[in-house]
Amino acid sequence: MKSGARINSDEYWRKTKRLTWWLLSIWVLATFVMNWFARELNAYVFLDFPLAFYMDAQGLLIIYLAIIWFYNRRMRQLDAEYGIDDE
Repeated sequence: MKSGARINSDEYWRKTKRLTWWLLSIWVLATFVMNWFARELNAYVFLDFPLAFYMDAQGLLIIYLAIIWFYNRRMRQLDAEYGIDDE
């Protein structure tokens, strides 16, 4: 751990919490808004399936994986920035 990293621990946790809240809000929007508007989305067809079905079956999984990937990438950057990375 770098000597100056402890001084910035409040800033580190502020950035971590902000990132977590942003990604959690994207998760909530993708999960609940997509289901809330399922009837309207079924008017569109994608690959011979109603769009709401396709998004619930496949699209949301891709969104969840993207959220996990982005969180991991950003946290590694923050850890390196504040000198608390494992490497």
